[in-house]
Amino acid sequence: MFVMKEEYYTGIKQIDDEHKELFRIAQSAYDVFADEFIPDKFDNIVTIINELKDYAKFHFASEEAYMKKIGYKKLFSQIVDHEQFMEKVNSIDFEQVDRNQTEMLLDILSFIGDWLSQHILEKDKLIGEK
Repeated sequence: MFVMKEEYYTGIKQIDDEHKELFRIAQSAYDVFADEFIPDKFDNIVTIINELKDYAKFHFASEEAYMKKIGYKKLFSQIVDHEQFMEKVNSIDFEQVDRNQTEMLLDILSFIGDWLSQHILEKDKLIGEK
């Protein structure tokens, strides 16, 4: 379901490789959602959220450093988007996750999917066009 297709490539190897990892994390969340043999998915969801937090923090720092290096004019709007992403991920209520695992996993999948499609296609691709 979460596969980095050609239209997501920016033409910048470092950024594209990092985006592939975000797609992998999204796919692992989907795999947990789709696995009917995991009755209690809480630990898996927590692992995915923590992995997403850690990797997004690394990726955003890396991407922002690259944009600074090339003098990218839209760096500030990227930083704002990155901060909003981190705020959303950091605000996930683990008690809510435990009570409503399927619903919360669907919310996380929707959020990640929207982010990957909208942010990469509408913002990150512009970095490669500088």
